[in-house]
Amino acid sequence: MTVTQNTAVAIETADDSARPDVCSADPRRPPRPDGQDRYTISEVVAFTGLTAHTLRWYERIGLMPHVDRSHTGQRRYTNRDLEWLDLVGKLRLTGMPVAGMVRYAELVRGGEETYGERFELLVATRRDVLERMAQLQDTLAVLDFKIGFYADAGRRPEGEPDRTR
Repeated sequence: MTVTQNTAVAIETADDSARPDVCSADPRRPPRPDGQDRYTISEVVAFTGLTAHTLRWYERIGLMPHVDRSHTGQRRYTNRDLEWLDLVGKLRLTGMPVAGMVRYAELVRGGEETYGERFELLVATRRDVLERMAQLQDTLAVLDFKIGFYADAGRRPEGEPDRTR
């Protein structure tokens, strides 16, 4: 697999068919070891901060259609499910629409032949994030200017006009 590092982001190319798909770059450490990783919905709620309603909705819309069930029908989540939820949370933070996240989930289920489409979807999302970051940096600069002005406002000579808005 060829990996291009750009700051803290790694972009993976589609030429590595031997490596399994990684759900997130730096997953949170799961509370239980693999093999003993059966979590109830209430445990997942406590661990992720998501609501039970959201988890069930994710299942309904196809973001998590693979959730295992106990013999009594209770949902049983695994560490891999927690990693997936971590990725979904990151995708939400990017501003990716739910339909885009569902599309990505479909592509993941489609296997290795969808690497190219996944790559393109993530590159486009990354481009959108960089654009939003630039907009936020510009907004931050304006806020810093205003904060500096008001911090110095008490030291401004009397009668000097307020030239900020």
